[in-house]
Amino acid sequence: MPVPLYQAKAEFFRTLGHPARIRVLELLQDGPRPVRELLAEIDIEASSLSQQLAVLRRTQLVTATRDGNTVVYALSTPDVSDLLRAARAILTEMITDQGLLLDQLRTDADGHDRATDAARPGTDRTLLA
Repeated sequence: MPVPLYQAKAEFFRTLGHPARIRVLELLQDGPRPVRELLAEIDIEASSLSQQLAVLRRTQLVTATRDGNTVVYALSTPDVSDLLRAARAILTEMITDQGLLLDQLRTDADGHDRATDAARPGTDRTLLA
């Protein structure tokens, strides 16, 4: 029985659920890189990077080619870069919205706090002004 699309999508996004894997994909947006360069850019042990690269290879998000003793990784498709850009745009929007909400909360804080406190029994409005 085939896997439902929503389940396949969930598995795909779980693959992206590790910071080291996201960082590898970000670095590979600039073009293929040997493992030693990836290791220099990502603050993890070589064995951990190897595990994360294996996950990305299994899910076909990256390709690996051997050049002598060097293994060079690349994005399997430009769509991966598009996905990372979309994630950045969504996060930017979310943070912007949160910033706007925070600004509004700060602006409204004095008036809202007074109204809330005034509605509480036993609160003296003159102390809040």
